[in-house]
Amino acid sequence: MIIRSEALNKSYRRHTALRGISLAVPEGSIYALLGVNGAGKTTTIKTLLNILTPSSGRAEVLGVDSRRLSPREYAQIGYVSENQELPGRLTVGAYLAYLRPFYPAWDRSLEQTLVTELQLPLDRRIGNLSHGTRMKTSLACALCYRPKLLVLDEPFSGLDPLVRDELMERLLQQADDMTVFLSSHELDEIEGSTTYVAYLEHGRLLIQESMATLGERTREVRVTLPREASIPPGAPRNWIDMSATGSVLSFLDIQYEPDALQSALKTVFTDCREVEIQPAPLRSIFTALARTSASRELQP
Repeated sequence: MIIRSEALNKSYRRHTALRGISLAVPEGSIYALLGVNGAGKTTTIKTLLNILTPSSGRAEVLGVDSRRLSPREYAQIGYVSENQELPGRLTVGAYLAYLRPFYPAWDRSLEQTLVTELQLPLDRRIGNLSHGTRMKTSLACALCYRPKLLVLDEPFSGLDPLVRDELMERLLQQADDMTVFLSSHELDEIEGSTTYVAYLEHGRLLIQESMATLGERTREVRVTLPREASIPPGAPRNWIDMSATGSVLSFLDIQYEPDALQSALKTVFTDCREVEIQPAPLRSIFTALARTSASRELQP
């Protein structure tokens, strides 16, 4: 695993930001850490990278205890954040020139490609750039030395769709050579490329699994009844985010098995007119998890 943490905790006086976070990020994966604002995503990233010191627990990055990360390891880690501060007085070209000597693996050919493809204005001061162009500059700077691990903290927040598409396209082009660990709530941009996903709520890690496994075990279900629908008191615990509209009851089954679902439907309802079962997109899963507060209901 390129990132591994065990029972990671982080507290600020009376506030506990992280509660027993145990992550396992496979090398070569595109791993998405999801959660609403304030869930603990940025704190997790900063603790993994030793920007913050954990209150307890431990983490390893690139096989090294995160508290002992040296310049050798940091030279293999790229980092891009939506709130990243860049030297506003420098031009884009001057900033690239400033960074080159710090990274032995800096690739001048890749730099030229990124400058061209991302249309970076080398002669303009960073402080005068739009948010989207600053993010493209940050990404280019992080990719030029071909990091083994690229960490992205909400990289798409506040960007227009065209810029998001440009950034994602570039990430996918480079993904074969590195592991990407990103936090995001922009689900539409990451669903087609993410290989592993984790979900944080109030500093707790509620799920962590491959996208393939998550897709296999989750389904959107709509039950049409011959009467006004209501949420049944005896519904299985793996039916979450239940809602009733007219004669239709909708929910997400997070432990989907065809035979088990059919058996449960016959037990809970004796008069179903129609049952629709569809694969659940990541946005539906995310929304259902965000609305469901009891973590014991979310585990597979």
